[in-house]
Amino acid sequence: VSAAVSKTAVAPIERVKLLLQVQHVSKQIAEDQRYKGIIDAFVRIPKEQGLLSFWRGNLANVIRYFPTQALNFAFKDKYKQVFLGGVDKHTQFWRYFAGNLASGGAAGATSLCFVYPLDFARTRLAADVGKGDGQREFSGLGNCLSKIFKSDGLVGLYRGFGVSVQGIIIYRASYFGFYDTARGVLPDPKNTPIVISWAIAQTVTTVAGIMSYPFDTVRRRMMMQSGRA
Repeated sequence: VSAAVSKTAVAPIERVKLLLQVQHVSKQIAEDQRYKGIIDAFVRIPKEQGLLSFWRGNLANVIRYFPTQALNFAFKDKYKQVFLGGVDKHTQFWRYFAGNLASGGAAGATSLCFVYPLDFARTRLAADVGKGDGQREFSGLGNCLSKIFKSDGLVGLYRGFGVSVQGIIIYRASYFGFYDTARGVLPDPKNTPIVISWAIAQTVTTVAGIMSYPFDTVRRRMMMQSGRA
């Protein structure tokens, strides 16, 4: 529940970020109508599309979150057995670090196979800047998935998948790799002060996000190509 609430709370920021990423390839946004930046987007979106439009694509994002997290951690444990079996984190630090990178990246890539259509739909719904039902490209999650499937088949729902896998491997490898390694070298990981744990989590999240962001932009622009005659 807390995850759904937090996703919903930051949905307006996520939609603005996504629109800035894909507006140059969107057929709905003319060149002279493109957003000039974050503030311009936040001002114009409620005026042009209504306040609730900030949450377009949020349902798909919330639904996607739960299986993604469950699959990530389930696969991560399996892959850790493969990559870290018999590795001593104290005497084989770099092998331990590389094993954490590999297990995190492999887990993220594997889980992405199952939830990608939801991520695709979330992107297309959020990128839809139509002002009303008559001008919108999609009326909802089901309509988006069915329309793209009818026009492009299953391939259409997985457009940009290859780039996404590369990006998720880099993100998850960085996140799990740095986080697990940092936690692993602490004197007493189970009794680490909350401030230290928070600092580690914020640092690895920021670093992982920066490293994978270019891949995120490319994959979302590729998603915009599906369903285009």
